[in-house]
Amino acid sequence: MKPFIFLIVAAMTFGCNNNSKSENEAPTDEPTDMNAGKQVFENGLTIHPVDHASMVLQWDDVTIYVDPVGEKDLYSKYPAPNLILITDIHADHLDMATLDEIVGIKTNILIPKAVYEKLTEELISQTEVIGNGFSTTNFGISIEAIPMYNLREEALQFHPKGRGNGYVLEKNGERIYISGDTEDIPEMRNLKDIQIAFVCMNLPYTMPMEKAVEAVLDFKLKVVYPYHYRGEDGFSDVEEFKKRVQDKNPDIEVVLMDWYSQK
Repeated sequence: MKPFIFLIVAAMTFGCNNNSKSENEAPTDEPTDMNAGKQVFENGLTIHPVDHASMVLQWDDVTIYVDPVGEKDLYSKYPAPNLILITDIHADHLDMATLDEIVGIKTNILIPKAVYEKLTEELISQTEVIGNGFSTTNFGISIEAIPMYNLREEALQFHPKGRGNGYVLEKNGERIYISGDTEDIPEMRNLKDIQIAFVCMNLPYTMPMEKAVEAVLDFKLKVVYPYHYRGEDGFSDVEEFKKRVQDKNPDIEVVLMDWYSQK
């Protein structure tokens, strides 16, 4: 990956309403070492954190919404989506009211089968279902569906294997990984040639911070963004995550962005 530069602007975050996993309470102990706003890379990628699991990626002239939830107005500052990626059926990933409002006539929607079963009839013609391990190409970007699931016995009911998707996006040899709701599964640890990754860590729903550290060190990426780190009892310690990763491998850049403050 070419060297990157950071452009920090006003924060672009909003609150997520999640009734299915008890994550709609106001978060506590908010991390303080945060980059607000967006990041611009020299490879043509711009990252906009929105909230929790939601983000907007602009890769050259392609705009990608990942798990857009909230309200239509929250996305009014961004270009209309060429592509929408949905990872799972929970309310912090799938918001049908918002989806119906933001989809344009030329928007492609990429989803796992469990999400397809919840779509309105109007969206089906614009939708492609992709299962774990399969790939497709949209707007010049190769997209592979990566498994996402729980490993701990007490958490197996949250995300069974095969229901949801993480995603690897690839263009011009550069690869971006979006974990979705997962633990440190072998499919994550065995990823290769990842330049940028968005990695979840929240209990009890996904994985502990310590396991996220181990996984990131295993697949030796270039830049990692902790996201989806609000859990039942507040925030995971992403500042400690950053310290542990960089203590073990200082070549991995850990970027803490502002995903929650303007709820």
